[in-house]
Amino acid sequence: MQDTSYREREHPLTLKVMRLTKPSIKPVLHVTNEPQDLPGDTLNALALNDVAAVKGCEQIASGELLSLPQSFGSIYLGETFSCYVSILNDSSVNCQEVFLKTDIQTATQRFQLTINKPKDVLTPDDSIDEVLNYEVKELGAHILICAVTYITLTGEKQYMRRFYKFQVLKPLEVKTKFYNTTQDVVFLEAQVQNITTTPLCMSHVRLEASTYYDCLPLNTIQKNGEEDEIFETSYMNPMDTRQYLYKLIPKQEYIKDLRAKPLSTIGKLDIVWRTNFGEKGRLQTSQLQRTTPTEQDVKLLLLEGPDVVQLEKQFKILCRLQNSGTTKMEVKLSLTNPKHDSLLWCGISGKILGPLPPSSYLDIELHMLPIRPGLHSVDGIHILDMNTSRVYEFDDVSRILIYSSEESPFR
Repeated sequence: MQDTSYREREHPLTLKVMRLTKPSIKPVLHVTNEPQDLPGDTLNALALNDVAAVKGCEQIASGELLSLPQSFGSIYLGETFSCYVSILNDSSVNCQEVFLKTDIQTATQRFQLTINKPKDVLTPDDSIDEVLNYEVKELGAHILICAVTYITLTGEKQYMRRFYKFQVLKPLEVKTKFYNTTQDVVFLEAQVQNITTTPLCMSHVRLEASTYYDCLPLNTIQKNGEEDEIFETSYMNPMDTRQYLYKLIPKQEYIKDLRAKPLSTIGKLDIVWRTNFGEKGRLQTSQLQRTTPTEQDVKLLLLEGPDVVQLEKQFKILCRLQNSGTTKMEVKLSLTNPKHDSLLWCGISGKILGPLPPSSYLDIELHMLPIRPGLHSVDGIHILDMNTSRVYEFDDVSRILIYSSEESPFR
């Protein structure tokens, strides 16, 4: 709580503004030693007699006393700014028609907090008290403006105005990444980092999808037959980062419109957290937009393929080659082994697959041999259109986990 008092000699009224904040637990820092050391039991006795220490747990750094903040403190975007405004008549005369108006001024706009009805008479030692709450929705400098008007006994109208400046800081760093698929499905990865100086308790991080998509959160795991959050604890220490994943499936009636637009609206993230003493904070991002990928004339889709294979055991994948263009193709298939040299192609490279008319497809069965354990991608599929001599390269067609024959990854 901060008490800022302003008083001018020509005014019989005193205006006080105090910020209302939660207290904090007073930390306890003790220095201990062994009895055979030079201080003896002196330092241990001081620790036992410290009023802030928890009885029976004096060596723990956390105390049991609450401490009121001695400064204005930090205000973060999404939190609620609360303050107590008091107009005190500490003179010996009455003041009439006392009127209080408060506003919040930001860099872009001004918000009116309260306008109370004028008090007919404010007698000596009497006061007008107001508690103001304002949800902070903008970064940067803010100014609390308090304006007081009153009439003296002589009928003269007086005006008094005070300014209280404070900064609003950013509590979270939010970064997003989009991953496109060939079936118009979009995966959104959201990275949320706590950039405050205190731990935060995350209530929820949700994606409110736009009308074009259905959202499927991928942030839960099956545990004892029930869905549980992927993060075991809701606490985020300062500078900790968490990653959240969402699958966005386009609605059938909007697929054509989404493909035609250069930008499509995905939705917005809604993040709610609480501080040490339960103070609530909420942050909503602006509408997230994704750049629509350029439609390709030739697509290669994975129809069938394993997720996990055993080392040195051949497996197959089934792919579909689609011609979405307007011209007929003469298709030639070439296979090159990936740079990571963990998956080797088995079969003939340079095979002619034949004609591929517009709006048609070919199903291709391919075989591979895993020779190195780990998580690896299927790369190196090249399609040559012999009519135009254009080459289409397809990498990262699938991700496959290769495990050694001695132990299964799921044992």
